[in-house]
Amino acid sequence: MSLISRTAPKTRLQVLRSKPCSRPQQINANKRFASSGPTKTNETMDKAGEYAKKAYEQGSAVAGKAFDGAKKYAGPVGERVGGALGGYREPLTYNFAVLKELLKKVYIAESLAPPRSLEQITQAYRSLWKQGSSPQWWRETLNSGEWKKVGIYALEAYGIFHIGEMIGRRSIVGYNLK
Repeated sequence: MSLISRTAPKTRLQVLRSKPCSRPQQINANKRFASSGPTKTNETMDKAGEYAKKAYEQGSAVAGKAFDGAKKYAGPVGERVGGALGGYREPLTYNFAVLKELLKKVYIAESLAPPRSLEQITQAYRSLWKQGSSPQWWRETLNSGEWKKVGIYALEAYGIFHIGEMIGRRSIVGYNLK
């Protein structure tokens, strides 16, 4: 009986593991050449990690309070929803915290702010009214193809108005008269 017949056949993984690496690039891939110690990117990554951890903790605290408040307000239904989330509760709180921080950064970077005076609001409406009542503006809009943007903005405003109505009525169609 030969030696080959006594051993179990090798799987593909065993064969691949037993073969020496034939490419020198793979052997040298993990070597560091002429590099210094820790760089500034490591410090930046540590700061980012600390920031993410802090955001997670804040988000967990806020979301935990929100979930508890929702349970209290919604009663048994809220408890069922919180229980149904199960293991997804922590990732959801983390994602909400990250989203909140991202929106804060966008708000600051874009210098977004609500109007600070009544004059700003009235000036915006005056300019809209002036453009809308000018036949020359409508001609330019139709010729340039800008009417598509205007139509989309009008449709958005119309949709937001109707969503507000639905929320106010607490019904999608009609009023509940019960």
